[in-house]
Formats: sequence, C-alpha cells, structure tokens
Amino acid sequence: MNMTGLYTILLLIGSNVFMTLAWYGHLKLQQMNISNSWPLWLVIVFSWGIAFFEYSLQVPANKLGFDGNGGPYSLVQLKVIQEVISLTVFTLIASFMFQGEHLHWNHAAAFLCLVAAVYFVFWK
Repeated sequence: MNMTGLYTILLLIGSNVFMTLAWYGHLKLQQMNISNSWPLWLVIVFSWGIAFFEYSLQVPANKLGFDGNGGPYSLVQLKVIQEVISLTVFTLIASFMFQGEHLHWNHAAAFLCLVAAVYFVFWK
C-alpha cells in the first residue's frame, strides 16, 4: 500500500468515528439522561453538527483514494473498504459506549463475510 492508500484509509477511519457518533451518540446522551427533553429537531441539528466533521474527512478520502484522481482504489474498492471500516468502528464504539450490547457468533460470521468481500473486490 502506498502513502495515498494509507492516507485514504486513515481519513476513512476518522470519518467513520464521526459518523458513528453522529448516528448513535444522541442515544448515549439519552441513556445518560442528558438529551431526554430535546425535541427531535435539536437531536437532528446536534447529529448534523457532528456529521459535518464526517463529511470533512469522507469527501477528501474518496477524492484522494479514487483511481480516477490518481489514487490507488476503484470506486467499488473504496465503498467496500468504507463499509468494513464503518462496521469495525461501529463495533468498537458500540462495545465501549453501549456496554450492554454484546456480540454473538453470527455477528462475527457476518464480519468474516465482509472481510471476504474485501478479498474478492481486490482479486484481479
């Protein structure tokens, strides 16, 4: 992997941290009795405020990594990489933030299928 590929993956990891917090962080705030009285519009604005940082990393990652712009990855490869990173980041954050959530064998099996998808999408 060259440096452009590495930067792309690091940007995707950062982007997915923000994405996961934007999508699920408000649920943790609700569990902590912080946002229980927030109207839905405020929850949406809060989440979009976090999502701004997701997009600030996701868009450059795709622009940098796309082979049409000189990057190392095809569009399909970028998407599959992003999905695997997304589920990995989600699993780590959910396990940390929502400690009542447990992973089961079927979750591991599904993840292995995604790893296989990465293998096949890069297979020449």
